[in-house]
Amino acid sequence: MNHYNVQTAEFLIRAFTGIVFLFQGYDKLFRIKMPGVIETFKADADRFHIPHPLLTVVAYYTSIVEFVGGIMLLFGFFTSLSLYALGLDLIVVSFAFSYMKPMWDMRHVFPRFILIITLLMIPPHNRLISLDYLFNLR
Repeated sequence: MNHYNVQTAEFLIRAFTGIVFLFQGYDKLFRIKMPGVIETFKADADRFHIPHPLLTVVAYYTSIVEFVGGIMLLFGFFTSLSLYALGLDLIVVSFAFSYMKPMWDMRHVFPRFILIITLLMIPPHNRLISLDYLFNLR
């Protein structure tokens, strides 16, 4: 495979993934706003005796990581760290949803998981179109 194709594919997958997470976090932080996000899950959390402070921490963590991680992926800045944080975000979300509703719809989470895994499998030296490369942060 042409080396430039791998670099271009890495950029396209990373930019797409960054945009998806960026707007997911943006929506939770600035449109719905955190009280709305917390209220959305409050009934399920109460039903399963999940403490309100834990629900609040998880809601803030996932929203901030998705927003900031999405921006960082889009620009290729601290890409590996962003991928690890977003991977952990997906684990937390999957655990929470699975705990509250074991047969939940994974159509939104699983594609993001595949994108994160794909980006983690592409060697860092293929991140030429990124701030990591510009600042030699590989």
